[in-house]
Amino acid sequence: MRANVAPREAARLEALKNYRILDTEAESSYDAITYLAAQLCDVPIALISLVDEERQWFKSKVGLEVSETSRDVSFCAHAILGEQTLVVRDAREDERFRDNPLVCSEPNIVFYMGVPLSTPEGAKIGTLCVIDRQPRELSAAQVHSLEVLAHQVVLQLELKRVSDQLAAALERINVMEELIPICSYCKGIRNDSGYWQSVEAFIKSHDNVEFSHGVCNACMARFFPEVEPIPGDPAGDAPES
Repeated sequence: MRANVAPREAARLEALKNYRILDTEAESSYDAITYLAAQLCDVPIALISLVDEERQWFKSKVGLEVSETSRDVSFCAHAILGEQTLVVRDAREDERFRDNPLVCSEPNIVFYMGVPLSTPEGAKIGTLCVIDRQPRELSAAQVHSLEVLAHQVVLQLELKRVSDQLAAALERINVMEELIPICSYCKGIRNDSGYWQSVEAFIKSHDNVEFSHGVCNACMARFFPEVEPIPGDPAGDAPES
């Protein structure tokens, strides 16, 4: 049975996209987590599964060769619909999964437990899951340990996202520290391609900035002498040359 679409699916997919993690190479920091999950729960398969629009993709995997499967057959697509850990003790007896090709053939899933990977904003982007080919019962300590590891996955994703943002910010700062050609008359700025841009266009091309235009007191007096300036308005003071 295909899982229902998650609530606020567009926002969930956008949150996943913002991590820029899909289809990246294997990383030891994530592989260490799936290894620990498999060892702690004594299962042959452990996955960090990210649920994309039409597929689930495995950032890290233990005991499984494939790197992704269709979302139609994904256990994790069911897990992200709830707030709590999803436990399927015997998929052969669960009407949601008993006809699933992942149950009826390789990897012959019987037991499944998936902890939703929840972003700080509450978007469920995937799971940390463990799988066995026989029915299982995990202890409360094992369940809690898996939930702690799932939180570590999200922390790793957040660390990467913040690092990417800092790198982009440093790149913008480096651009702004360079000598910038500016027209002496119209104050336009020449970009790297040799074209002239307004100050607003140049800054917006290097940072996510919006502008609110006004007129300073000096320009009001020069171009609009009939308009009285607002007394004591610091925003209208003339800029220094």
